[in-house]
Amino acid sequence: QVQLVESGGGLVQAGGSLRLSCAASERTFNRYGMGYFRQAPGREREFVAAISWSATTTYYADSVKGRFTISRDNAKNTVYLQMNSLKPEDTAVYYCAASRLIIPTTLNEFQYWGQGTQVTVSS
Repeated sequence: QVQLVESGGGLVQAGGSLRLSCAASERTFNRYGMGYFRQAPGREREFVAAISWSATTTYYADSVKGRFTISRDNAKNTVYLQMNSLKPEDTAVYYCAASRLIIPTTLNEFQYWGQGTQVTVSS
């Protein structure tokens, strides 16, 4: 069972930046594809970004491409989501997720989920 602990959410003005972190309990962290999803009130959970086992491949939703960067440090069992040029429409609860697939991109490909962290972007 992989446990994921997220941190780094908060309140920021439009145009600002935040970095989310997700620490995993699993010693074989480097065998899990990792991703971030987000869910705004009244909306379905949506894909944000994903990164492969060795960080050689990344995918992004069109809405965040060029503004967000996903990365990982396998020595620290941690994945990061750097969010720049934030917009009010980025406001949501952000979830970290882990998958046994090398590069998962859809919600049902992830087996383990963090508790979520709130990101609020004011206009």
